[in-house]
Amino acid sequence: MKISTLLDQIEIGQIALPEFQRGYVWNRDQVRGLVRSLYKRYPVGSLLAWITDSSEAQGRGTSALASGQQVKMLLDGQQRMTSLYGIIKGEPPAFFDGDANAFKGLYFHAETEEFSFYMASKMQGNPLWVDVTRLMKEGVDTILEEILESTQDFKRTTHCGNRLNRLRDIREIDVHIEDVSGPEMTLDVVVDIFNRVNSGGRKLSKGDLALARICSVEPDARSRMRKALDEWNAAGFAFTLDWLLRSVTTIATGDARFVALHDLDAPSFNSSLQRAINHINTVLDLIGARLGLDHQQVLTGHFAFPILARFLDDAGGAAQGHATQNKILFWYVQTAIWGRYSGSTESVLSRDLNILLDAGPEEGLDALIRELQLWRGNLRIRPEHFTGWSRGNRFYSILYMLTRVGEAQDWGSGLPLKKGLLGKNTSLEVHHVFPRDYLKKNGHDDKKAVNALGNFCFLTKSSNLKISNRPPRDYFPEVEGQHPGALASQWIPQDPELRKPENYMEFLRQRQALLAEAANRFLDTLYDLPSDEEAPEYQVVEQGESAPGGIADEQEEKLLDEMNAWITERGLPSGDKEFELRDPDTGELKAFLDLAWPEGLQEGLSDPVALILNEEMDVFKLATNAGFQVFDDAESFRVHTARKVLGDLHYGLPDWAQQVEEAAIPVVNHILKSELPAPECGAEIQMDTGEVAGEFEFVWDDQRVAVWVSAERAPQRAMLAAQGWRLFSLEEVVELPKLLEVALERS
Repeated sequence: MKISTLLDQIEIGQIALPEFQRGYVWNRDQVRGLVRSLYKRYPVGSLLAWITDSSEAQGRGTSALASGQQVKMLLDGQQRMTSLYGIIKGEPPAFFDGDANAFKGLYFHAETEEFSFYMASKMQGNPLWVDVTRLMKEGVDTILEEILESTQDFKRTTHCGNRLNRLRDIREIDVHIEDVSGPEMTLDVVVDIFNRVNSGGRKLSKGDLALARICSVEPDARSRMRKALDEWNAAGFAFTLDWLLRSVTTIATGDARFVALHDLDAPSFNSSLQRAINHINTVLDLIGARLGLDHQQVLTGHFAFPILARFLDDAGGAAQGHATQNKILFWYVQTAIWGRYSGSTESVLSRDLNILLDAGPEEGLDALIRELQLWRGNLRIRPEHFTGWSRGNRFYSILYMLTRVGEAQDWGSGLPLKKGLLGKNTSLEVHHVFPRDYLKKNGHDDKKAVNALGNFCFLTKSSNLKISNRPPRDYFPEVEGQHPGALASQWIPQDPELRKPENYMEFLRQRQALLAEAANRFLDTLYDLPSDEEAPEYQVVEQGESAPGGIADEQEEKLLDEMNAWITERGLPSGDKEFELRDPDTGELKAFLDLAWPEGLQEGLSDPVALILNEEMDVFKLATNAGFQVFDDAESFRVHTARKVLGDLHYGLPDWAQQVEEAAIPVVNHILKSELPAPECGAEIQMDTGEVAGEFEFVWDDQRVAVWVSAERAPQRAMLAAQGWRLFSLEEVVELPKLLEVALERS
């Protein structure tokens, strides 16, 4: 079927997406590569569609169809068809869910045949750079008039017209569609087919499968959930569909497992979803107002919400009591700082939900807190917990919380930093009490000590800039003179000797003790823990739980944040920073993993994976023994994710290799590894007579060496060989890549 016909059918709803399909995730490089391949008439693969009845299968983009009409649901080819629809029609299709910027602004140079996204400095005022969407919608004539007016060269303009017509004619290229249909094609069977054909790309998570079944009875389920997520995102919180669906599951079924949603009807889902949204908003408001945790970076422990949503649903008005709210806050903070749900999320959620339901609304929170005590052993915060580094550290949130709920004052203005007392346009920034450069200059080389949480405080932006990199012995007297008590309000030890750089470690120990004392004192106002005679005596210690690993400094954390952003931009879950690797039987802390996905990049469908930077071999061994696939540099992890998870097999290859056929990628890798000269890819070779001998996958023109893919595309191989060319089939060089080295060395 011609591409133009396919796009027309998408427009009228005859081709749509099944609800279990995820959104559009391609980036600009992939879009550009697709159009370039079509322009060169390279094969771009077939499509796979499920033919079904529009009244029986819910999909996205079928609203224009009457009930009972047949519809093709795309199982394989969504990214390609969405990209072409956006470029050719100038707008996303009805089923679109993603970032439309990926296919907006693609330009084509009518002479060099280069494809590039719009850059004003490169393209503005140059009619040879043609907007591809404009070409598709308006045709060639007006564009050629502009080129002729600019160049005043009819022959040159004619050649440009030939290229533009070739590009516009990609609409007429035939793409094969493989159809599956019949009564045996149930949703479960089709989902299994989808996962099989997308084995090189991203598979469906358990949440995706559950949502697919829900959408078959409630077509608006996904859009309603998206609306709630968008509203939370606008408020500064980044949640996921799976996360929201988990709360719906606990409310609707009393079960934390997605499989429990299998037989849920539309009215039950709609009711449970609205209640889940309401309860989540209640918890967010409570945590924000009482704990000051008001944005994504400090709101950890997201998976406490499905449990709290079920509790609020059962407790009703009783949950509004002050004592009950205190228990909610206490339990939430404890689950967050100890990483209750950082391991096997679904199994731990199921256990906690069963404890809650068995105890009932009146005793449920107390039962959950007792479970935490049994699991953790001791819920008291100790000074060494503020030893760790990074804003991903769970105790970073505790420091922020103490600043917002206590009597902490800003060191520049003297204003209290309590939640609600600062203006809407005033945000808090991290300030290093002892500047990092100052400590390094004075002999402190331990990155973790220099960047310990005990060296952090929060100030307004203006105060942070005013103090800048001055040492404490310079600015402490100024702060105390202008705002008496402001230093102590931020748990700064009062001994003047501790302001000297040689006493930094003692300053750190004393401040960590003050922070731990303040944290426990605040938590005690929320819940009175039963006394535990066996609990270790509270004392200042230099080290916490002995465990290797962890984020070393701000530069390392920046790399990890960039990696997380790259991952989430592609629709995958963000990783856990400074993941606590614990013994599954004893709970003993074994190591801190810089960035980890304990459930895999595809929850329930892939192995645990971790990115560990600049650590000793012991950390790698511990992670590997725990079942993690481990990477020690960011780029190798990106390549793995792009190729193995997202199915972008060309990721990380140089520009010259972006359009080679998948079967030729091993040859590209060998060329790079052996440092052979870069070939021209997909190039035509002209014989001495000027006749085109064919199109070859790799061409080294100077050395007269080439690799061909198919006999049909290189019909004059014998003539070229007679003229001194060394020619190889792709199969030959894949099997024995050394052939290229020998041929190129002899040339």
